[in-house]
Amino acid sequence: MKKIFIINGSQNFAHSGGKFNQTVTDWTIEYLTNSKQFEIKTTDIKQGFDLDEEVEKFVWADVVVYHTPVWWFQLPNLFKKYIDDVFTAGHNKGIYRSDGRTRTNPDINYGTGGQLHGRKYMLTTSWNAPATAFTLPGEFFEETSVDDGAMFGFHKMNKFVGMEKLDSFHFHDVEKGATAENIDIFKENYTNHLDKTFNF
Repeated sequence: MKKIFIINGSQNFAHSGGKFNQTVTDWTIEYLTNSKQFEIKTTDIKQGFDLDEEVEKFVWADVVVYHTPVWWFQLPNLFKKYIDDVFTAGHNKGIYRSDGRTRTNPDINYGTGGQLHGRKYMLTTSWNAPATAFTLPGEFFEETSVDDGAMFGFHKMNKFVGMEKLDSFHFHDVEKGATAENIDIFKENYTNHLDKTFNF
């Protein structure tokens, strides 16, 4: 049985109520529960958390699933604080040991001091931006993907602590395009992604 830790990184702020990422979190739990192959732990950062318990969840998991909206091209502030606080609390407790360098040769091996080797992670993001903003010449993101652009640092963070990246899934045009029909399409496409990702 694979152990899956699911994090809902959404929060209530301004016009955002966090509803879509709660829906995606529910889809993930439903999918993994129905397969009966997985043991699941969850965190909804809006509900508060204990740092030591969160560290233990990362150490316990085989796969960490992150669900987050993107605000101003970055993680929401509460989710960023969660990562900062939990990963820092995990120093020498199973998340990371050091930056990997030695004082005798400080120019090499940066980013090799993680302690979560053998674990994998999957990221989902939700955007107001349409997918074409990332792919079409002349559009806003200059033909740079989510993973190589706005989420580049997020992926490096996970590599720093030793985790291996699974393919991400990005929901686009969520705010303006969240019709009932499109939500059904989102779920179908995401379920297909989960089929591929969790077919161990």
